[in-house]
Formats: sequence, C-alpha cells, structure tokens
Amino acid sequence: SAGSQQAGAALQQARVILQQAQLELARTEVRASADGTITNLDVRVGDYAAAGQARMALVASEGMWVYGYFEETKLPKIHRGDAVDIRLMAGGVHLQGKVEGIATGIADAAGPTSSNLLAEVEPTFNWVRLAQRVPVRVSIDPASVPTDAVLSAGMSATLVIKPKAG
Repeated sequence: SAGSQQAGAALQQARVILQQAQLELARTEVRASADGTITNLDVRVGDYAAAGQARMALVASEGMWVYGYFEETKLPKIHRGDAVDIRLMAGGVHLQGKVEGIATGIADAAGPTSSNLLAEVEPTFNWVRLAQRVPVRVSIDPASVPTDAVLSAGMSATLVIKPKAG
C-alpha cells in the first residue's frame, strides 16, 4: 500500500541521515599520521575545516633529516649511505647522519618556458655560469642527538660528507 511505501521511504531517509551524522561525527576527530608536535594551529571553537585546507602543521619526531645543497660538481663523490658530520649553527651541536638520497631534478631559475609553454629565450645571457646547487637529503642518527639539544625544522647546519673509501 501507499502508506507502507511512504514508511519504507521515510525509514530509508532516516538511515541516510543517520549515516551522514555518523560520518560527520567521525570527522570531528583528527588523527596524526605520525608521532610529533603540532605547530601553527589555526582553529577556533566552532570553526569548520574543508578537505585539503591546511589548519595546522605536524613536525614529526621520528625520521629527522636535513638537506645539504651541494654544487653539481661535487655530486660524483657523494653516494647514498655516506657518513655525514652535522654541525648545527645553533650552539655548534654536533650530530651524525648518513646520505639518504640525492635529488634527481631541480627547477631552472631562468624559467625555460613561458605561460603558453613556448621556449622563453632571454635576449641577453650572463656567460659566467655558477654550478647549480642540488639537494642532498641526510638522515640524522637519533642516537647522536644530545638530550638537551633543541632541534627545530628550518634550522641551519654545516654538513661534511665522508665518502666511502674505494
């Protein structure tokens, strides 16, 4: 009968509303993808966060690393696994690490293409070329970090790579 069809439709609609409410409730809790510290928290009571909108930063406490920017002429001597001495600019803290990887590409600062994807050639060129700097990722050995050391993302350090013999 029409009454039972209406009741069935109302029941189905109520189930959909319940599922939507359960989904929204599950989304009220944010879980970190790693252990670490939240910084730059930009939320207030009653705020709504849209998917893909950054509202905080998570600085992971595991897997610490640093980038060294080495001239391309030095890259043939650098290999994955090479030991690295790391000296922080802040207080001269001395850490140990190893080369984790070398970037496989960098952007050309001169911008080889224009917005319409055609080659963009400057009418003048500075004929003295400096060697490009290529990022080398170095993992920090957690055992080398003193307990009283302050490590903060974005700090500066001096890196000395010790190439493997042979």
